Amino acid sequence: MKLVTAVIKPHKWEDVREALETFGVTGMTVSEVSGYGRQKGHTEVYRGAEYDIALVPKIRIEIVVDDDDADDVVGIVVKTAQTGRIGDGKVWVSPVDTVVRVRTGDRDSAAL
Repeated sequence: MKLVTAVIKPHKWEDVREALETFGVTGMTVSEVSGYGRQKGHTEVYRGAEYDIALVPKIRIEIVVDDDDADDVVGIVVKTAQTGRIGDGKVWVSPVDTVVRVRTGDRDSAAL
C-alpha cells in the first residue's frame, strides 16, 4: 500500500476530487493548509499599499491506495491540478506498512 499526499491550489480542489472519484478512489482526507515554497510567499497590493503574504493557502489531500493504483492516482492529481504556474503544488508517495479500520478491525487491503 502507498500513501499519496498532494498539496494543490484551492481552486483546483473540485476538479481533482471529481477526477479521483471517476477513477474509483473511495476515500481521502482533505485539509486546508498554508505554506510557501521557493518564493517565500508573494506580495500583493491592497488599496495602494504593498504587503507580503508569507503563507499561501493550499489544500492537502491524503489517499491510501494499493501499490498498483499509486502511479495512476499521482498522474490524475498532477494532470488535473496543473496550471503551469508557480505554486501548483507537490505530490509525494510514501510506503504504508499497516492500515486498520477502527470500526471493524479490518487490516491492510481489507481496510481500504
